[in-house]
Amino acid sequence: MYQYFMNNRLQSVLAAALLLAAQSIGAALPASVDGQPLPSLAPILEEVMPAVVNVHTRTRVQVRTSPFFDDPFFRRFFDFPSVPRERVQQSLGSGVIVDAAGGYVLTNNHVIDGADDIAVRLEDGREFAAEFVGSDRDTDLAVIRIDAEALAELPLDESDRLRVGDFVVAVGNPFGLGQTVTSGIVSALGRSGLRGLEYQNFIQTDASINPGNSGGALIDLRGRLVGINTAIFTPSGGNVGIGFAIPASTAAHVMAQLVEHGEVRRGSLGAEVQDLSEDLREALGIDAARGAVITRLNSGSALLEAGLQAGDVILAIDGREVDGAQGLRNIESLLSVGARVRVDYLRDGDPRSARVPIEENLDARISGRRLDDRLDGLMLSRIPQRSQLRGVLVEDVRRNSAAWEAGLRAGDVIVAINRTVVRNLAELRARFPQAGEGQLSLEIRRRGVGYRVTLE
Repeated sequence: MYQYFMNNRLQSVLAAALLLAAQSIGAALPASVDGQPLPSLAPILEEVMPAVVNVHTRTRVQVRTSPFFDDPFFRRFFDFPSVPRERVQQSLGSGVIVDAAGGYVLTNNHVIDGADDIAVRLEDGREFAAEFVGSDRDTDLAVIRIDAEALAELPLDESDRLRVGDFVVAVGNPFGLGQTVTSGIVSALGRSGLRGLEYQNFIQTDASINPGNSGGALIDLRGRLVGINTAIFTPSGGNVGIGFAIPASTAAHVMAQLVEHGEVRRGSLGAEVQDLSEDLREALGIDAARGAVITRLNSGSALLEAGLQAGDVILAIDGREVDGAQGLRNIESLLSVGARVRVDYLRDGDPRSARVPIEENLDARISGRRLDDRLDGLMLSRIPQRSQLRGVLVEDVRRNSAAWEAGLRAGDVIVAINRTVVRNLAELRARFPQAGEGQLSLEIRRRGVGYRVTLE
């Protein structure tokens, strides 16, 4: 358990900040002792907490009744049941109502991933079934929707004004206890290194975040939503004062696309990069302290067309400094398809710039719904070049979608469509039949075994 020991000066500063925050939202001053008002977060939280919800999910999981269940001979001989038993897994998390009129709730993807049923419980005790709108594994964000009236909302603050040392408050549902508030400061900005996420630009805080807080609100002392609580660093399994939240600016961009498209459509610069190390700095003869070195440009990529080449060092995108390979990916994830951006870079130590159009690389990754409604819930991507496999990788399949019901699973490799061989995603797109026309037959490879999947 953390305890905070503050000197009188820091206490005075905090008290003044809290009083100003309370006055800015028109709340009454808290109680006083000896004529001196006591600092309190209560006025702010009275405005914030109705917009923070508990998210409950249920997932039905098939349970094998015997290790021989998959063997058809044993199943017939011993009269094993043809349908496996089911058990229900339940999980708890948090969410934030960011659009009361639309009923949109922002949460983490891992809170609702794979759920058969999603329910949202409000602070006032009302509970509603939630509709899945869309999710993005790469940022661990998801949007669900409830049909309810008289909702409170907490709009996302997209200003990026947060600084290290700012006081913040985490609101969520840890361990299923119900709404809980913890406080701390911003410990660091721009954190990365968490496993399983492509884009990482986290706010680090020492406000206590525990299991169940995921998807909850991180607010500042003005009651603005500055982040979505996502993860903790916990060598011991408990809170050690290192929590991570997704910045509100990132969440706003992702949510807008999920609401509009049901997925995130990202632009691409079409480059492979690496961090600018000391050795590379000396080899390239440049003085820049930070940047991303281009190691390879994809054929037809925006940067290649703009005249950049391998060995160039990207310093900034539209004025946003690039601090390395991960930093470039983070900036790239927020670029709108169709926009033109300014790229500042170095070549042989000389500063240069170029205007680059942002395009979507559909030959690298595409959702199934872009090809055919019957493939809704499917995410397809190209197989890494180092692999000897040829085909299209099924990166993800949403539970209960048509693709899931047809038997497709993450990790499958599509090798043919309607008996026509496809070696990569570009070929799949080129040879895909007109959407909705006739039967759709996919030949797949799963752990070295061939299967056929048919969608009507």
